[in-house]
Amino acid sequence: MDRRTLLRTTALAGLMAAGGCASGDDDAVTFFFQARPEEARARQRIIDEFQRRRPDIRIRTLMSGPDPLQQMLTYCAGGKCPDVLMAWELLYAGLADRGVLVDLREFLDREPDYAARLRADGYASLRDTFGWDGGQYALPEQWSGVFVYYNRKLFEQAGIRPPTRWSEAWSFEEFLAAAQALTHADGDGHARQWGFVDAWVPYFSAALFGMNNGTEWFSPPVRPTRANLGDARFAAGFQFYADLAVRHRVAPSVGDRQSVSAQDLFRSGRAAMLVGGHWLYSEFAGHDGLDFDVTVLPVGPSGGPGAVTDIGSTGLAIAAASPRREQAWEFVKFATGPEGQAIIAESGLFVPVLRSAMESPGFAAAHPTLRDLAVFTEGPEHSRPLAVTPRWGKVEALLERGCNRVLRGAATAASLGGQTSADIDRVLRAAV
Repeated sequence: MDRRTLLRTTALAGLMAAGGCASGDDDAVTFFFQARPEEARARQRIIDEFQRRRPDIRIRTLMSGPDPLQQMLTYCAGGKCPDVLMAWELLYAGLADRGVLVDLREFLDREPDYAARLRADGYASLRDTFGWDGGQYALPEQWSGVFVYYNRKLFEQAGIRPPTRWSEAWSFEEFLAAAQALTHADGDGHARQWGFVDAWVPYFSAALFGMNNGTEWFSPPVRPTRANLGDARFAAGFQFYADLAVRHRVAPSVGDRQSVSAQDLFRSGRAAMLVGGHWLYSEFAGHDGLDFDVTVLPVGPSGGPGAVTDIGSTGLAIAAASPRREQAWEFVKFATGPEGQAIIAESGLFVPVLRSAMESPGFAAAHPTLRDLAVFTEGPEHSRPLAVTPRWGKVEALLERGCNRVLRGAATAASLGGQTSADIDRVLRAAV
């Protein structure tokens, strides 16, 4: 689930209580999550298979509206906290800090053999992002780091061969040269084909360019005390991203993006590259005339040697107030364990979080046209955390205000090291 959708969509609110719901089903385990329709169908496959194996445990789904954090807090404050909750890396700490979530060590410690197998099969980067104050408040269920989709036909016509692995990234200069070669204007100077578009949250993407120029976004990533917006390396990477639109005109401006979506531009062949996550794969796969593949983010002069992306993981948590903890744990264990992850791998709608599922024939078969599957399978090893803080809501509001000025060309990235950084650092330190 991408953050743009997470924070802004309302389209699925009407699907609440889809699948598995039955009126008067008071003893069912309630499962709260947010999903696009394709994702909801994949989740339902997991639920159906779980209930086939465990008919004694019923699952009732609750679909989130546009603000899942507020919705979860409202549910729990009213004494109706769902038993199983979807957890986002940027948001779960606020719930853990309030005591809303169970420390899953309660169950893992009871099943040491299972915990050891899960640990050996998983990725520490994804698992540890849900560790807060020494506890484990969610288990990862999907990797949602971002990367670059590219139009294979347009690249071949331009004679450009992008890298295929995170460890062999291209440079900022090579990325810009490719975007310039792939941007074409009509006789009036209006772009008829963009070299690059962004389908994620633009200032998050810009921050990834900063991270790929040699420094992390927040220090330390878990319970941070400062943002590195003023770091010269981070600012240079952030500015490089902003200049793609503001200076080089190889990407749509903020105004251009209001008239047409990045997905539509890429899907129609009017954009050669698009930054986004796996959640967009199903939108592009099977689209007539769109021959695409995936590649990695570029690395700046102070970064590398390989490229990095964000962890972007979602996980599953259990409510501390749940009267059905044991049943909820059985479902969480199934969905995040080998059986559930195998279903995820075969669905092609998520990137699984266990090596066994990632390396399975089913995962490869779900992406039949991609040549560079290593961008997915090696993604978790090249993922870095963004920030885990219970004050993320306040931090994000400050980031959005400051960063959007840079992305509009009204300020430089170096300016973020001033009042914006000071305000964010004050919020972060208040949470330590």
